[in-house]
Amino acid sequence: MSTEDDVEEQRPAWWLFQGTGRPLDQAERDRRWPAPPPWRDFDGAPLLAPPPADPRETQRRLGRVPSRLLDPVHISLVNAAIHLRRPVLVTGPPGVGKSALAYLIASELGLGRVLRWPITSRTTVRDGLYEYDAIGRAQAVVQARGVPSYRLTRVRADEASGARRAPAASSIGEYIRLGALGTALLPQRLPRVLLVDELDKSDFAFANDLLNVFEDGEFLLAELSRLGAATPEVEVHTADRQRTALVTGGLVRCHAFPIIVMTSNREREFSPAFRRRCTLLDLPAPDTRRLAGLIAAHFPADSQARAQLIEKFERRRELVGGGLAADQLLNAAHLARAGAFDGDEADWLDLLEAIWHELSPTLGSW
Repeated sequence: MSTEDDVEEQRPAWWLFQGTGRPLDQAERDRRWPAPPPWRDFDGAPLLAPPPADPRETQRRLGRVPSRLLDPVHISLVNAAIHLRRPVLVTGPPGVGKSALAYLIASELGLGRVLRWPITSRTTVRDGLYEYDAIGRAQAVVQARGVPSYRLTRVRADEASGARRAPAASSIGEYIRLGALGTALLPQRLPRVLLVDELDKSDFAFANDLLNVFEDGEFLLAELSRLGAATPEVEVHTADRQRTALVTGGLVRCHAFPIIVMTSNREREFSPAFRRRCTLLDLPAPDTRRLAGLIAAHFPADSQARAQLIEKFERRRELVGGGLAADQLLNAAHLARAGAFDGDEADWLDLLEAIWHELSPTLGSW
């Protein structure tokens, strides 16, 4: 395997994302930004202003100096996804930095704050696109018109059919908020970074339901499309705090397809059709060098103490068959910094065993 210095010297010219954690000069980024394939060239407009960055969240996720958890092949796969405008499906055991990859890309390429969409067994594609508060809208119409409460059902029916009787002060856009996926698809000069976290928790059909959105790069807000020519443009809320966007004809269409990082803990398989439309990246458990870099990113402490802690962690990981996550090591490093492991060794070995509990069924002890 190449060393980090070798990667620095042999970095291919076609790489835009370098995997170093160092922000790329924006002028160089803009000059080198790759053109899309003809079949992934979208024309959404008008372009929105660049999104704000979130340096505090980035540092919380990556540490002060992001550690390098990526081999050259991983960096190449990320760059391939950027060039091809395809989502990245990142698999690997818990705690190897799958989610952190989204923050590393956004920080290094200066693409603003990461849009995060955590997935559960009840999540639908519509949840990620937008939500419409029909009840709140109907109540606002009632209050504005002075309609008696017993007529509320009829008002809701009017709203559902697209009736345009509400006063301007009760714009329908006030009750629509784009989700993380919907916001990522807004037209931007450069792509947003979207983290679809723990995709394998979703319903079986969920991943395939995403395919149409991924292929088309657009979606329709039915409640707005029904307004027709009377209200062609509606301002709606987005997943970015205090930011709105103008939607024309009820259609959101991207200009630059977002960089989508989808994470999976390998708890389920996805269909061939879904996998074919993704760039597949599998992250192994970090080795000693990467564990050291991970701790150093968050805790630039004494290197000897760090090495001793990593040695114990690796012994424990081997004992439990690899069933430990890297963030369990960070927990121990934080306690070590607080002095929890000063004193009797037997006591803190017991504490380490409790912190480094196996994530799979119980195996041996120290």
